[in-house]
Parts: sequence; structure tokens; C-alpha cells
Amino acid sequence: MTDEPLDALVLGGGAAGLSGALTLARSRRSVLVLDAGEPRNAPAEGVHAFLTRDGLPPAELVRLGRAEVESYGGRFRSGAAVAARRESELFAVDTADGDTLRARRLLVATGLVDELPDLPGVRELWGHDVLHCPYCHGWEVRDQPVAVLGSGPNSLHQVKLFSQLTADLVYLRHHAPALSPDEAEELAALGVTVIDEEVARLEIADGRLTGVRLVGGRVVPRTALVVGPRFVARSAVLEDLGVPVVDHPWGGRYVATADVTGRTEVPGVWVAGNVADLSAQVVAAAAAGTMAGARINADLVEEDIARAVARHREGALA
Repeated sequence: MTDEPLDALVLGGGAAGLSGALTLARSRRSVLVLDAGEPRNAPAEGVHAFLTRDGLPPAELVRLGRAEVESYGGRFRSGAAVAARRESELFAVDTADGDTLRARRLLVATGLVDELPDLPGVRELWGHDVLHCPYCHGWEVRDQPVAVLGSGPNSLHQVKLFSQLTADLVYLRHHAPALSPDEAEELAALGVTVIDEEVARLEIADGRLTGVRLVGGRVVPRTALVVGPRFVARSAVLEDLGVPVVDHPWGGRYVATADVTGRTEVPGVWVAGNVADLSAQVVAAAAAGTMAGARINADLVEEDIARAVARHREGALA
């Protein structure tokens, strides 16, 4: 058991958690990052749309971030948080290896889990030839034969966005609702081919996507497939503390925040990154972590001042 309480405990060592920890460490706060080592973007070859870091491998971004946090005195510990509770003025977080960490404030940046369509080949190619975000990976598949799988309420939106990136685009309706006349007209105007037949599996050769096989046996040659995962926040620890977790209109679950700084309805608990914003790219998650870290420090400053004033008054009365 770790006896000395931290100023702040950060759960999650991705872009959001690292940015929050960096801000707190630079404010001379005692901060520890507890990281389970399960980054959501691990399968991706690079981080994109992150100014000055475009194309950087995700693991390298984490390595550089950890080094920066450590240079200001921040600490790291490998492991997962399995439970959390309030103990008087502190938060107590139990780790998977049986320890308990205590801190005055919590920043939860545990991210989310991508629940992918249940089709053979999707998980194998996820983050490479199977993707979901045009801003994260669209440039890399520009002008290629791309298919969008009707796998979620956001599928038609994905079709429209990817039509900007390639003229060879197919919409595999799969299990999605039938198109309305207006929707069908829009896709026809964009030159998008619509295939109503259900998908059976992906065709893979040498680790790369070569096509999509339909249940009738026909193979649609494609080199990239766009899917719509269900995004589910890693929120168990937050739920222990009574932080609200709500349904997203596009499917999935995320953590509700009380303000733009990531403050939750539970005093002393902040969130940042995909756990609270399912669509946040890496650069947005990093910005959210910075904002949360700054607000946590300001909150601690106010508490420190209140304690100093109380001591000062006690001294004046002595």
C-alpha cells in the first residue's frame, strides 16, 4: 500500500492522461500515472492530424510523452485500476496487483473500447485496411477502392465523408436500414454504388484486404473497408464513484461531464479524452488532458489557500 497521498492520480497513459500529468507536474504537483498499457490506437501505423506529429507511431508518441512528464517529476506505474472510493478527503484506487493508491484529485483518461462488427477478418485488419475515421486514416486510402459497411447509425455519414477522398466508393448496406428515396438520390449523385446483399467475410492475402465476400459468394474487390464500431467508455472506476455514464445517440456509452474542463458531477473527479468524448482524435484528447490538468491544479490551489488561511488564523489565536 502506498501511504503518502498524491496531489493527483491519473488513470490512463495515452495522450489525454499524459497531457494532464504534464500540466500537473509542471505546476509542481505530485502526480502519478497508472497505465494498463492497452492503448486503443496500438494497431495504427501512425497518429494523424496532430500538428507537428503527423504520422508518428502511437508507441513513440507515448514514449516521448512519458519522458516529458518524468522530466518534471511525474511518476508512472504499470497496472489497471479495478475499484475506487472516497475516503474522507481522499480518493482510494485499488489496483489489479492488490495495492491501493490515494490522491486528493483524480483524472480519469482510460479511453474506450471499440466493439467491432462481427465479421471474419475485421479484427485482424483493424487499424490498417479496416478503419472508421476519415480524418485519422482517410488520406492513407485516398483514390483507392473503398467500401463502407452499413454497420451502425453513422454509416451514411461515413459514406459522405469518404466520397471526398475517393471516387471508387461502394456502400455495403449489410444490416443497415433500407435507404430512403432522398438518401438513395444523394448516393447516386455522389456516384456511390449501393450493394444490398449481406456481407459474409473479408478476403485477405498476405495480411492485406483484397475484397469483401458477400453471402451469395460474389467478391467485391476492395483495398479498404470503413466500419462503424460501437464506442464504449472504460468507465467502471468512474461508476464506482457515482459519475454518470450515458448512452450516445450513435450507439455506445460515454462519461457525462459537468463542464468543458472535464469536471464531473463528483467533486474532485475529472475526465479527459475518449472516455468523455467518443469522437476525439489524439490531438483533441491531448488538449482535453491539458485543460483538465490546469483546472485540477487551480482547484488544489484554492484548497491549499483555504488550509493556509485556517492555519494562519489558528496561529493568530495562539
